Amino acid sequence: MEPKINIAIDGYSSCGKSTVARQLAGKLHYLYVDSGAMYRAVTLYFLDNGIDWTDPAQVEKALGHIRISFRFNRDKMRSETFLNDINVEDDIRDMSVSNAVSPVSAVKAVRRFLVEQQQAIGAGKGVVMDGRDIGTVVFPDAALKIFMTASEDIRVMRRYKELMQKDMLVNIEEVRKNIQERDHEDTHRAESPLTRAPDALLLDNSSMTREEQLAWILQQVEERKKK
Repeated sequence: MEPKINIAIDGYSSCGKSTVARQLAGKLHYLYVDSGAMYRAVTLYFLDNGIDWTDPAQVEKALGHIRISFRFNRDKMRSETFLNDINVEDDIRDMSVSNAVSPVSAVKAVRRFLVEQQQAIGAGKGVVMDGRDIGTVVFPDAALKIFMTASEDIRVMRRYKELMQKDMLVNIEEVRKNIQERDHEDTHRAESPLTRAPDALLLDNSSMTREEQLAWILQQVEERKKK
């Protein structure tokens, strides 16, 4: 049997990380884990339960009541996020969550809580995981690391279209402001900031189709497997 590897995909928000990671996992028959969805699920729990994430005592107590899992929806042919056995796949994409997820993600206790879970998932290899610190913190020894980026205008339009397709009423400037704020918070936080791992391959998909970027990554996977 061909040995499996772990694949880490990091990058800025709305670069299409989750989309290509999900496609890649399907092609390779690997487990796909959306680490961003895990942080969004924690954020949703905090918002719904009035948790002050700047209060360490409240955070530690709340984390003890959070269980996150992924279940495959055969009708939609995708994995969906469950928070305490409730499907929150759509709820975690709401703008209220998007506006709070970066500061929540910067909380050391939250990152420690989720990184431990993510590393346990990847212990057996054969995992494709995307996020902000997968190649630098979660899987520093991943056989393949990719850092994705795209122009701000492209990312804003992708995010705007995604939200409109879900009937979420937002305007483009609101989306742009959210992306700019998340970029700043992700790259400047003290705990596991978004940075490109030294051995991560850069993928700027501003002018690439989904098919083109998937083909490019699959080529990199094959080359890593030969080593």
